[in-house]
Amino acid sequence: MKKFLLPKEGNFYKANLHCHSNNSDGRLSPEEIKKIYKEKGYSIVAYTDHDILLDHQDLKDDTFLPLNGFEIEVNEDKEGPFCLKKSSHMCLIALDEDNLIQPCYHRTKYLFGNAPNLRDQIKYDETLPDFERQHNSECVSEIMQTGREKGFFVTYNHPTWSLDDYMDYTNYSGMHAMEICNYGSMSFGYDEYNEKEYDDLLRCGKRIYAIGADDNHNKRDDAFGAFTMIKADKLEYKTITNALVDGNFYASQGPKIYELYFEDGKIYVKCSNAKMIRLNTAIRVLKYEKAEDDKFVNEACFEIEKDYGYVRITVVDENGKHANTNAYFTDELFK
Repeated sequence: MKKFLLPKEGNFYKANLHCHSNNSDGRLSPEEIKKIYKEKGYSIVAYTDHDILLDHQDLKDDTFLPLNGFEIEVNEDKEGPFCLKKSSHMCLIALDEDNLIQPCYHRTKYLFGNAPNLRDQIKYDETLPDFERQHNSECVSEIMQTGREKGFFVTYNHPTWSLDDYMDYTNYSGMHAMEICNYGSMSFGYDEYNEKEYDDLLRCGKRIYAIGADDNHNKRDDAFGAFTMIKADKLEYKTITNALVDGNFYASQGPKIYELYFEDGKIYVKCSNAKMIRLNTAIRVLKYEKAEDDKFVNEACFEIEKDYGYVRITVVDENGKHANTNAYFTDELFK
């Protein structure tokens, strides 16, 4: 019996799940962002301005869905310039379009860019004390877990830019997903293709997803380089956020994955033209299909063993760009 790891039915919707407008420190307005992303074939943008959760549903139309969200950062408190300090960032994307109560809020601190001018538009639970941020695993995990509890999809962002190391990110708990690729950081020259960090988290027992995102501010060439392809029945807010929670998506810098399923102990994948299709596991086992010099591969089949722990697929095109599936755990595949 086939287990479809990406749903058999539905449509793929191209999404940027990390975006900054001039509501915080971006250059373009939310309306301008909608225009340029629609022109590039995107159906979804999560507006995740720094520290400010606003309602963007006025931008919705039949072919474009804005998701409401915000990014929260936790900076290391030590002497010296900012470039020496760790700065851990998370996006919180509201699972319901009416969920506009911003968690982990502080009444006087943390807003920057244009966000202080919009403070009076922020909604928060006035019965709670101000949330003080400290750069440690307890505080970061509290933000992630609170975000989950309050109805948000929580992503952990750009660990390389953040200067987070193994002992930092492996002690964070509560994220739904991490950015396996952050194009905005890559546009500055950072190595923000984070396969190793994703495997580190998976091998620590964290059953999380992998997304691709731009983290665009549109002050330089930082758009349209990494995205998430979400498969869902229709372009409606709750349908899309349910697909996020269920992991019905893959991350990409360009290549497309058309089909992914598990049957009789094997995983099958069909994709756009690729030079290599690779299977990674939790152990020292790696399998691949590789194209001859002047050809491409468009499908692969890999036999899976239960002791692999998890499996995930990477598609690499002729330009070295990647598409990455989420990890699928063998104790669930072989049920």
